[in-house]
Amino acid sequence: MLTVDTVSQRYGSTEVLDALSLELDAGRIGCLLGSSGCGKTTLLRCIAGFESIASGRIVIDGIEHAADGKHTPPEHRPVGMVFQDFALLPHLSVADNVAFGLHDHPAASRDDEVARMLKLVSMQDFAGRMPHELSGGQQQRVALARSLARRPKLLLMDEPFSSLDAGLRRQLGHEVRSVLRALDMTALFVTHDQAEAFALADDIGVLRRGQLLQWDRAYDIYHKPATREIADFVGGGGWLPGTVTADGRVDTEIGPLRGRLPESITAGDAVDILLRPDDVVHLDDAPLQARVTDKEFRGAVFLYELELASGTRLQSLVPSHHNHPVGCDIGIALDTEHMVAFPAA
Repeated sequence: MLTVDTVSQRYGSTEVLDALSLELDAGRIGCLLGSSGCGKTTLLRCIAGFESIASGRIVIDGIEHAADGKHTPPEHRPVGMVFQDFALLPHLSVADNVAFGLHDHPAASRDDEVARMLKLVSMQDFAGRMPHELSGGQQQRVALARSLARRPKLLLMDEPFSSLDAGLRRQLGHEVRSVLRALDMTALFVTHDQAEAFALADDIGVLRRGQLLQWDRAYDIYHKPATREIADFVGGGGWLPGTVTADGRVDTEIGPLRGRLPESITAGDAVDILLRPDDVVHLDDAPLQARVTDKEFRGAVFLYELELASGTRLQSLVPSHHNHPVGCDIGIALDTEHMVAFPAA
């Protein structure tokens, strides 16, 4: 549905996007994840047509909309956009906001489509309200309905939940994903929130300084990061130093580990093994001990910060009925499905 082919964009002498490429299949939800200033919103605006590109090309549903010397205006692209500030028209009711992009429809079909979209986002009882009479979450639903009413091939969302509180972000994220699934809609959104990205997206791209470091399934971004930089940025965890042996193991201070190593790593190399918080399991009777140096209560679980005897620091997600005080030693074991190793830093 979407092909971004070596797209670059610059403001003056500043390179904002650097030969960036990705593909998003029809019916998939993609996410561009990165910190402020990495270029993710600029890419979204280039796809929507609000900005021209310096080089490369953008293809939507098989039609080239941006290339060298070519730029299709936003209103002629099969794209819907949900803005960060919702951009509802304050003088129009909820129903009229949703109908705003349907001026070329007959009145009867327009009213039917507005009613259908409002029901889809559970706002059918608010059709006559004005935007200032709605909560932030309700305004977000109306903005989504307005974008979907035009039946775009591709829906773009720019930090769609950033102005909402954490609880509402989770709730709306689940609702939006359900709506997109019901419509078999292809969507691409940008966020700096990792939890939001993993909750909504099928495919995630990690951006740093205008470069796409990895575009992959959400599962693989977490469990198979392509670079150490991605591993540090996404998901958290700790690094366990080790040495590769001739039989392909990695000897570490807590024993040998086995798994598939990158081809560039050979026997005798010093490596760092990535251990996610879910790789480190708390067992009361485990012989390996680690000291609790800090903990964060997350309801169902604690996130423990742990320190091994050598000073190596790890993290562990532990069911919250294991409420150990900071400063005590607890037993741990490793439960790793994937060996994620990089040359020692």
